[in-house]
Amino acid sequence: MVDITLPDEAWEGTEAGTEALLDAWLVAAGDRVEAGQVIGHVAIVKAIIDLIAPVAGVIESLEVVAEENFPRGRVLARLRAD
Repeated sequence: MVDITLPDEAWEGTEAGTEALLDAWLVAAGDRVEAGQVIGHVAIVKAIIDLIAPVAGVIESLEVVAEENFPRGRVLARLRAD
């Protein structure tokens, strides 16, 4: 199982502090995704950042709902890798 989080690089160089907003999911639980596919959008201080699937597989669960704030390091989704 692969835990998907917002990469540390996304937090660096922003004034976001320790919280961001999950703007939208582009997938649902049970959807098949490919490595590098955009699966959602996260808003940090007036910027939208693509959330990328790190590996191919099936989305097992979405742990944060759209329009929910989340802290740095929070698991956003779980992916069952191929």
